[in-house]
Amino acid sequence: MYPKHAGEMLKHLEKQHELLVGARQLMLDELHKYQVEEEMLMRKLYEVMSAHNSKKEGDQPQPASADPER
Repeated sequence: MYPKHAGEMLKHLEKQHELLVGARQLMLDELHKYQVEEEMLMRKLYEVMSAHNSKKEGDQPQPASADPER
């Protein structure tokens, strides 16, 4: 590399660095947003599955007791 181009190269690399840091921050923000969304969806799925299992257990007939006098 020629010394006369070192200044231009440094400016170019600094600009690239700024762009990469900005892109990294945007991706981290996006990742966090998706992680929060995933957690909310998993909680909702758990609620739905719990309600479904509760309903399913309520629909099934209760087993007869072992006590014949009942």
